[in-house]
Amino acid sequence: MSESRPITVGVDGMGGDDGPGVIVEGALLALRELSQETRVALIGDQRTLEAEVRRLDPSGSAGSRLLIEHAAESVGMGEDAATATRRKKDSSLAIGTRLIKEGRLDALFSAGNTGAMVAASLLNVGRIPGVLRPALATRIPAETPSGSCVILDVGATADCKPAYLAQFAVMGDIYARSALGVANPRIGLLNIGEEPSKGNELAREAHALLARAPIQFVGNVEGRDFFRGQADVVVTDGFTGNVVLKFLESVLGWTGRLLKDEVRTSLIARLGALMLLPSLSNLRRRLDYAEVGGAPLLGVAGACIVGHGRSSPRAVKNGLKAGASFVAQNINEQIQAALGKEMAEHVG
Repeated sequence: MSESRPITVGVDGMGGDDGPGVIVEGALLALRELSQETRVALIGDQRTLEAEVRRLDPSGSAGSRLLIEHAAESVGMGEDAATATRRKKDSSLAIGTRLIKEGRLDALFSAGNTGAMVAASLLNVGRIPGVLRPALATRIPAETPSGSCVILDVGATADCKPAYLAQFAVMGDIYARSALGVANPRIGLLNIGEEPSKGNELAREAHALLARAPIQFVGNVEGRDFFRGQADVVVTDGFTGNVVLKFLESVLGWTGRLLKDEVRTSLIARLGALMLLPSLSNLRRRLDYAEVGGAPLLGVAGACIVGHGRSSPRAVKNGLKAGASFVAQNINEQIQAALGKEMAEHVG
């Protein structure tokens, strides 16, 4: 895709825990930072979205760069993903993914039901030729040269075969090169020990495949290695990855609350915190998921970005920017080149 071509990024206007107002505010923030050629399309109930746009942008500064696509239905956070995808053909997710397939959208961001986003993407957009299964890739802070570690899969494919993990590794390698600027990413396989013989059958067979893949495979990594920078990319199945991600979120949140409690214990602690405020602010930014915005669904034939259900306007803004960057960096084209039919047959 040519970088000069205008990009249109869609957003599920009805997704997330906090209602359309947060989504619209995030979209307006994104338009201020994206190039003037980039447009944002709000997808959802037209009356609701128009009312939020009037409230948040009374001067109409967004102009023709902010579009609205009506969707008569929406998928709730607690709905069964497969059932909702089959039955709600006019949901904001269904329409958004169909618009990608039709070429009217270049990317789609949703802070709504993750399972429904994955299902709608697979149904309406489809997989990149040669890709066996998709993977959600997210970033966490780590002691790596880029300051981040990519983990995939974190929830798209719960039940995996060794060949899926081998492809996740190749897709993670491409994503780390493009999104993080890592020249030669170190790829690790999440396991319960460093030796190739450790772990279950899936881990042992995947280890053998990754060792032959066209990547810099550094072997098995353990849970303690995430923050230590042992790898730039960590590969695992979607079930394990999702558990790991939510555990890390809880630990980081608890650590932040613990630090606040300690600061309140004395005047000296408060004065010390005041002196450390710039460093603490930088630390908070590094640990805040809103800085990343969302996790790309690697392997589908479109730029589909999944955000946190509790996404703030800033997280929505960064999720939309991530979608635009994903398109501009031609990540899907790189994945298709690396995982053509020949490689799919080889690892399968």
